[in-house]
Amino acid sequence: MPEVTAAERPAIAAAERPAIAAAVVVQDGRLLLVQRRVSEGSLSWQLPAGAVEPGETFAAAAVRETAEETGLVVAAVTTLGERVHPDTGRIIGYVACRVQDGEAYVADTDEVRDIAWVTPAELRGYVPRGFATVVQDYLVAALV
Repeated sequence: MPEVTAAERPAIAAAERPAIAAAVVVQDGRLLLVQRRVSEGSLSWQLPAGAVEPGETFAAAAVRETAEETGLVVAAVTTLGERVHPDTGRIIGYVACRVQDGEAYVADTDEVRDIAWVTPAELRGYVPRGFATVVQDYLVAALV
């Protein structure tokens, strides 16, 4: 069997594990973040996110995961884009969502330690490396 190169590893890892859908939820000039109980590499504070189930779209998974993790009912507005995440090697799709109902709280105590509504000035303190370019571009317009 031929050896796998470093360049091929992320694509192979992504193909072996389900894709991830991440919800980009902005309300009143703040971005919703969740703090994972178990960090993924250097990632502790993240967008609400989780595995895309068979037959599910990124949008449907982002809406479901947001409700499961934070109790918020959101509607998918648009899929911003996708990439292979540089830390996890998983395919991740980013979905802009609008709050429809509820107040955010830690709904999934097994996976989520805390939640925060973060202002643009606070973002680097929570996510020092920033987000994918498609998310950053969206936040420039949405967090005003």
